[in-house]
Amino acid sequence: MAAPGGVLNCEDFSMFQEVLKVMRTIDDRIVHALNTTVPTASFSGKVDATQTCKELYESLMEAHLSRDKAIKSCITETSAVVGKLREDRAKDSDNLSIIKQLRKEQTKLKLMQSELNVEEVVNDRSLKVFKERCRIHYTPPKIN
Repeated sequence: MAAPGGVLNCEDFSMFQEVLKVMRTIDDRIVHALNTTVPTASFSGKVDATQTCKELYESLMEAHLSRDKAIKSCITETSAVVGKLREDRAKDSDNLSIIKQLRKEQTKLKLMQSELNVEEVVNDRSLKVFKERCRIHYTPPKIN
């Protein structure tokens, strides 16, 4: 699942968060997806629950990996900007605009790093719900 428009904007943190919100749609709707696709015992003969759970699991993993990759690439990009601004500040320690920009970028970097923690919570919640509903139909492969 790619970011809308194919590009994640790391410059503007509010846009970065907005794109992540859209990318987290599958996790936000996991309960609904499970309720509508995984049959209860009385309807178990009409739907292949194993295949349905497997496809849902693969979609979840793809979404988790793409978000993780997007967040980490923005962290890398912002870290590089912070590094360059630190070098610039070392050369010209009295330049207030460099100092101000450095603080702004450092704050953005910290916020992006905190998104990794949010991502972990979202992923754990989705997998917990998935396991509760699909454990008898599909067992995901162990990830080492």
